[in-house]
Amino acid sequence: MPSPKPKTILIVEDEPDTAEMFAQMLRLSGYRVIKTYGGISGMKQLLHEKPDVLLLDIMMNDISGLEVLRFLRREPQFESLPVIVISAKGTTLDINTGMEAGATVYMTKPVAYLELKKTVEDTLAKYSQ
Repeated sequence: MPSPKPKTILIVEDEPDTAEMFAQMLRLSGYRVIKTYGGISGMKQLLHEKPDVLLLDIMMNDISGLEVLRFLRREPQFESLPVIVISAKGTTLDINTGMEAGATVYMTKPVAYLELKKTVEDTLAKYSQ
């Protein structure tokens, strides 16, 4: 029997080093990882890929991750996509704003490997079809 297809994680982060660090963490956990830099390219990538989970930064150079999130929640094909926000913005107001915009989980940077691994696993377990 063939092994199950690995789950796909799309990382939308404007800092290449940070995106690569998250990608390495997730590859170690057996996931297929796609990276894209910036909100606009992230939205374009979503039209070509159907990730199981989206990792999304908030502060990006082109458009805010919050705008990406609000767009996703308005679109029927993306409204149920689990989105894990990973941001340096960590005040209660920032977290509440992210959750109200449609984040499934809100994590603050820096994120440790085991914390990210567990959050992705828990999110997939809860939201996978």
